[in-house]
Amino acid sequence: MNETGENQPAPEQGITSRRDLIKIAGALAGAATLTQFISTTTLASRVESTGGETKTGPQWGMAIDINKCIGCKYCTYACQAINNLGDDMVYCPVTTETMQNGKEYFLSRPCMHCAEAPCVHVCPVKATFKRADGIVMMDYTLCIGCRYCQVACPYDARVFNWKEPVKTSAKTPNFGFAEVPNRPRGVVEKCTFCAHRIDSGRERGMVPGVDAMATPACVVACPTGARAFGDLTDPESPVSKVLAEAKAVLRLREDELSTEPSVYYVPPDSHTNNPFQRG
Repeated sequence: MNETGENQPAPEQGITSRRDLIKIAGALAGAATLTQFISTTTLASRVESTGGETKTGPQWGMAIDINKCIGCKYCTYACQAINNLGDDMVYCPVTTETMQNGKEYFLSRPCMHCAEAPCVHVCPVKATFKRADGIVMMDYTLCIGCRYCQVACPYDARVFNWKEPVKTSAKTPNFGFAEVPNRPRGVVEKCTFCAHRIDSGRERGMVPGVDAMATPACVVACPTGARAFGDLTDPESPVSKVLAEAKAVLRLREDELSTEPSVYYVPPDSHTNNPFQRG
């Protein structure tokens, strides 16, 4: 039973395929090539030059500190509430994973909002597209439900809407209220980094990652501060500060796929013989 009076299910086990998702545990075992040690200066320059493009304006990104994640799934529930999702529609799953030393940790996995997004490349009707600020979006009026994007996504970040949308999410009102229109049956859905919050907040002079109403709901809902959001090109943004202060950061499957995800992880700290320890 959580503090809202809701029965809270145990974190899911084994959803993430070891073949399809590089294990953070494997990195802890010594696969140092998976690690990206990033200063705020190199991070900003890398974001600005991704794909050979010269980018202007903010580039939104998220950092998730696995050491702080307690597996409460508040991120999942807040996402379901504001997107008005049924319990079978999960944009941001949280799974329980195991390191090679037997220690368990929780892995929260939203859409990675890749700079080189396979889902964008395979969509035959351009229903999936990438905004100038790096957010990968869906135009549900164009989606034909072919699910090519779902198959192409290496992070299993998309869900197909098999049913008529629910009237009210079961996570309402405990974790928020619907903020976006329901999507029709027969389309593929995904995390949008709460683009509606970012856009409306900036119009009112708010700063995403700082002001709650301009920040993704999953970040706001996290009770332990495991998530940070903001402009990756701004060294003073919350996400940049987390990445600069971390002993190490990594992105899932980046070396294997060259997808350039916009979600960074602070890996589990084993406290002894940590191959990611700086200095």
